[in-house]
Amino acid sequence: MQAMNKPFTIAAVIIFAMVAVVHLLRFVLGWNANIAGTEIPMWASVVALVIAGGLAIGLWRENV
Repeated sequence: MQAMNKPFTIAAVIIFAMVAVVHLLRFVLGWNANIAGTEIPMWASVVALVIAGGLAIGLWRENV
C-alpha cells in the first residue's frame, strides 16, 4: 500500500471529515441551525453527514 502523499487530497479528506463531525454533533446534541431566520431541519444534517462522510471515506480509500 502506498502512503497518501497528495496535500490537496489530505486537506479535502480533513475538511469533509470535519464537516461530517459537526453535523453528527448537531444531530446528537440537538443544536439548532438557522439561516436568515429559517430553521434548518435536523434531517438536513443527517443528509449532510452521510454525504460529507461518504466523500471523506471515498477520497481516503481512493488514495491510500
